[in-house]
Amino acid sequence: MAESAGNEQIFHLFFTVCVILCYNTYGDIMSYNNPFPYSDDNKRYHTWNYYLKHRFHSKVFKVPLNANFSCPNRDGTCGVGGCTFCSALGSGDYAGDIHDDLFRQFDQGMQMMQKKWPTGIPMAYFQAYTNTYAPLSVLKQTFEPFVQREDIKAIAIATRADCLEDDVIDYLQSCTAHKEIWIELGLQTIHNETAMAVNRGHTYECFLDTIQRLAGTDLKICVHLMNSLPHETSEMMIESAKAIGQLPIHAVKIHMLHLLKNTRMGNDYLKQPFAMMSREEYIHTVVEQLMVLPKEIVIQRLTGDGVLSDLIAPMWTVRKVTILNDIDKEMARRNVWQGCALESEITR
Repeated sequence: MAESAGNEQIFHLFFTVCVILCYNTYGDIMSYNNPFPYSDDNKRYHTWNYYLKHRFHSKVFKVPLNANFSCPNRDGTCGVGGCTFCSALGSGDYAGDIHDDLFRQFDQGMQMMQKKWPTGIPMAYFQAYTNTYAPLSVLKQTFEPFVQREDIKAIAIATRADCLEDDVIDYLQSCTAHKEIWIELGLQTIHNETAMAVNRGHTYECFLDTIQRLAGTDLKICVHLMNSLPHETSEMMIESAKAIGQLPIHAVKIHMLHLLKNTRMGNDYLKQPFAMMSREEYIHTVVEQLMVLPKEIVIQRLTGDGVLSDLIAPMWTVRKVTILNDIDKEMARRNVWQGCALESEITR
């Protein structure tokens, strides 16, 4: 009997500890007075997961692919060497093996993702290099098998503003009858002097022209911004976010600059280090950027991935989850949310 009573006491103690832990973990979420409408939890911005959950009613994961394209600022069309921060794999370091055909890349990637999300829905993500930098006939051969494949519910295509001709836009628009199609445009900054310095190869005005040509379609537009590019201030980064937030786009990705081995910018940094944002500065700037982005715009990412063995700096970026958590905490501490600065402007 004494042993039974002791076990019962241990059980009650264990139960009490579990309740306390659960409260500490979720109590803050429950106690948040979260004014942001596009959220099911403590997030004060319009997360990609929230969008996908409400759009497809299931977990959706991207399967990154390498279709073996190039970029016009790599092959001499408007420059050589690519963007000075870009890896040799064209920012597709986690995409499939370039030596495998695309379906093999996709199936292998999907099988790996389904180990984590067995019932998840795959999205084909043409990630590496510029995935509309080819004749239309080649693009059709590349995309059409994925458009017709029934287990794929959406397709994301990473590209550049200067590589979307009208006939390509017309074709991709026709694909929206079968799939949700996302066009991911690498912009990085609205400031032409910065774009020129990193060998971007096109201007902000070129980007604006492409956005206007995409605006009348059913294609979804996601714009990439990069924080801490050389010589840019936090104010310039916030200006970039505010400017693109006024355009007819659907989503934004924000990345911290990663300095990688065997890139032009990485080599320059090793020779003569330049100032980069601290973790605290990055979190502050991201919060300010979110405040000037309309609440309807989906935030696909607030951190980026760099291959750890290739990363020169900043090393604090590898702890992605803690950065996201601290962004949440900072927004709650300041009682701000995505688009709140725009709301205050309206009420003035």
